[in-house]
Amino acid sequence: MATEVRLPQSGMTMHEATIVEWLKGVGDPVGQGEILATAETDKVTVDIESPVSGVLSAILAEAGSTVPVLDVIAIIR
Repeated sequence: MATEVRLPQSGMTMHEATIVEWLKGVGDPVGQGEILATAETDKVTVDIESPVSGVLSAILAEAGSTVPVLDVIAIIR
């Protein structure tokens, strides 16, 4: 079953963030709670954690892209 990884909201004023770096690549195994990527807003850097254990099967928001809060940025199977 596929699990969507969404850009988390780290504060009420956060509306979007820029993906700075992916620490895992497509095909890499990931554990629940493991940091997959980092994102940056005008105020804070956010670690994006894996919600489940599995394999990172797709990255939907490449490094450098700006995405709205709660958008799907990756898929884990």
